[in-house]
Amino acid sequence: MNSIVGTYECKVDAKGRLLLPAPLKKQLSAGLQDGFVLKRSVFQPCLELYPMSEWNLMMQKINKLNRFVKKNNDFIRRFTAGVKIIEVDDLGRILIAKDLAVFANISKDVVLSSAVNIVEIWDKDMYEKAIDDSVIDFADLAEDVMGNVNDDDNGLS
Repeated sequence: MNSIVGTYECKVDAKGRLLLPAPLKKQLSAGLQDGFVLKRSVFQPCLELYPMSEWNLMMQKINKLNRFVKKNNDFIRRFTAGVKIIEVDDLGRILIAKDLAVFANISKDVVLSSAVNIVEIWDKDMYEKAIDDSVIDFADLAEDVMGNVNDDDNGLS
């Protein structure tokens, strides 16, 4: 799958349905037939929407873990806690289950943010706070994470 691009502000209705923005839906069109997996994020108070193909790749990695190692078993349980299979309805909406909405503090205004090959779903206020908190440290973070990466001949990281 190609990288997903974009950040979109949306609204969730009272029943927990979220209309996917047309540009995002177009990018995800290859996976509409297969469906998606919606889960809690490991590091942030948001949700992650995986196209089924990406979820299957992740599960291939996780299936290599030895289940007789307690840490591995604990990780698998926590990583898959609350996981839901999601389908896009005929109107282009997904349903966010109540337990996942509570985890991510999602009530009405949300932000859908691309994260390479998945989409993060945030409460709008929490997204803005997460972005604002990281702005100050972003230059150092970028240098730490990407500073030594230069595997292309064009001089760009």
